[in-house]
Amino acid sequence: MQSTERKIVVLGTGGTIAGTATDASDNVGYRAAQVGVEMLVRAVPPLAGQSIETRQVAQVDSKDMAHGIWHALAHEVARLIEDDDVAGIVITHGTDTLEETAYFLHRVLAPGKPVVLTAAMRPATSLQPDGPQNLLDAVVIAREPGAAGVMAVVAGDVHAANRVRKSHTYRLQAFDSGDAGPIARVEEGGVRRFAPWPRGEALGVARLGASAAMWPRVEVVFSHAGARGDLVDALVAQGVRGIVAAGTGNGTLHHALEAALERARSAGVAVMRSTRVAGGPVIDAPSARFAGAGELTPWQARVELMLALMTA
Repeated sequence: MQSTERKIVVLGTGGTIAGTATDASDNVGYRAAQVGVEMLVRAVPPLAGQSIETRQVAQVDSKDMAHGIWHALAHEVARLIEDDDVAGIVITHGTDTLEETAYFLHRVLAPGKPVVLTAAMRPATSLQPDGPQNLLDAVVIAREPGAAGVMAVVAGDVHAANRVRKSHTYRLQAFDSGDAGPIARVEEGGVRRFAPWPRGEALGVARLGASAAMWPRVEVVFSHAGARGDLVDALVAQGVRGIVAAGTGNGTLHHALEAALERARSAGVAVMRSTRVAGGPVIDAPSARFAGAGELTPWQARVELMLALMTA
């Protein structure tokens, strides 16, 4: 008898979850993006027999994530969202830039189906890999009745794409959602939800254009003791379209950097102010010279500014 179960599509992009090392005890000296997504799914016995389809969109260490991959991924996910046979989409990804990819998909698609990014802190060859459990948990969320929006599932926690950030370099529970906390947890195949599924207004893939090569260049600069404005001036000279300034504290900026950003804005460059502090939003004061990014990390703020400039 043919199964009537709607399918989950797992899209592979590489990352540590697909990494391998010559020594099973080596959790830092591995090579990312070595195992195909089909093999990742086969390595999770509880997924056997489920209606799952796999596709390899990319195979990269996520530190090398590129706009071209984002462009292809957004179009592929947009197409799958419209397929009535698809219950949800899972994306295997590296941890380094997961928060950027998740936020990008959230803003472009704001899907009515679950789009779940998952990752691992240990390679597939580890003595105790975390990837198989994370992948299983991601499929659980992708099948959860009523689930919708872009999320990240790692170490049992379910994070909304607009709040997730990597907060630790090594431990398995390497992600958090700032003050808001996770929206749910996956516990022994069940889902315990604390907050609504993430919602948003889709900008649409049409905004992305025919090629990522035409996307506006937006860079991130940091404020710190002894900061100067030379880097900002150099970026302006190179034709940058936008700059996110990761300030100290509540998005405060060294006076020399602030002066350079003022020059940049006068030259037509869009400027947004974020913070290098791990927790808390940027709260705008009436005297603020540049708009704050709220709860967005500098990297998510960069995505926001880039998408805004695509129609400017």
